[in-house]
Amino acid sequence: MRGWLDGLEPLNMRTSCPTMFSQELSQLIARTQRSDEAAAKELVERLYPTVIRIVRNHLPRRELEEDLSQEIFLKIFSKIHQYRADTPFEHWVSRISLNTCIDHLRKQRNRPEYRWSDFSEEQQAVLKTLRDGESEPPGDAPGESRELLARLLLTLKPNERMVVQWLYLDEKSVAEICDLTGWKPSKIKVMAFRARQKLAATIKRLAR
Repeated sequence: MRGWLDGLEPLNMRTSCPTMFSQELSQLIARTQRSDEAAAKELVERLYPTVIRIVRNHLPRRELEEDLSQEIFLKIFSKIHQYRADTPFEHWVSRISLNTCIDHLRKQRNRPEYRWSDFSEEQQAVLKTLRDGESEPPGDAPGESRELLARLLLTLKPNERMVVQWLYLDEKSVAEICDLTGWKPSKIKVMAFRARQKLAATIKRLAR
């Protein structure tokens, strides 16, 4: 895990990961656009690992993951006639998946309001360290630190939560996030900055 709150852009500008787009996939998409059921089934099999990974990374309750995945596939097939090959297909699918996850999280509306007593002694020690200006939590309890960060992320808005997770947990670059979301780099940096401010304020409130 990278430093918790250190640096607005703690990233190297890595190149984007390989996409799924190929001549074979292009033909499969074209057949699906012509309502070929066999092609649609094969496309689901290809896309499922990508979709379920995104859902599991951003959905707090695992019991809902299959329902949300089905909703994503319904949107993919309802929009597949709009797809144009000037965008990598994996990015197009990822954007639909991410937007569906964000919409789902927005509908939940309620975000937890934690108290000091809600955290274990180890997590309280991490909070005190961060309150005192240390950029890294104690190194003897990485599991506690990761669980604490996951809980604190729930206090953020869905967009902010995802940006922090991508930057600091998944260690994605700004360029990769732009590819996934279609957002501009400036939006991602501003969102990350605001999220860090909110997390810092939450930590200060809890550990005062």
